[in-house]
Amino acid sequence: MRGDTLVIFARVPRLGAVKRRLARGIGARAALRFYVGQLATLLRATARDRRWRTVIAATPDHAPARWPMALPRVPQGRGDLGQRMLRAMRPHRRCVLVGSDIPGITAADIAAAFRALGRADAVFGPARDGGYWLVGLGPRRPAAPFAGVRWSTRHALADTRANFRGRRVAAVRRLRDVDTAADLAALRRSRR
Repeated sequence: MRGDTLVIFARVPRLGAVKRRLARGIGARAALRFYVGQLATLLRATARDRRWRTVIAATPDHAPARWPMALPRVPQGRGDLGQRMLRAMRPHRRCVLVGSDIPGITAADIAAAFRALGRADAVFGPARDGGYWLVGLGPRRPAAPFAGVRWSTRHALADTRANFRGRRVAAVRRLRDVDTAADLAALRRSRR
């Protein structure tokens, strides 16, 4: 399984550059603290697992940054979210990509996604808002898996799955992502 790759899709942690929708509700400093804390938690939970190789796909591409953990980095490059995700995943035969700001991701989630790729061509981790927090691609993937996706809408998962028509698709557990102050408040309530 060591040929498997986990890509963590991340923004360079900088004040005013991360979690902008969240920052509108809680302030830029609090949003940066949330982001860095969440990224560090994710890396501690998944990056040192020997079942896969972990890389960070970062944007802006070559911006200097202080990351919570030293890992190989690749640039996301230009284009919409789907183009950048595909660029990060394309070199890898079996690849799982996750966002850097989803509370609750565990190594067990990543392992479950790679297991699902043993029998499916793609795997998704649905988010409560209609998007997804995880996407995994096996070697049999469409040429344009993220074409025509209405990003940041409740249609993102359905649009992406439509690109996999006729292929085997699996799912792992549903998680909540945190994009706004209301999302953060709901997460805190659920943890009590």
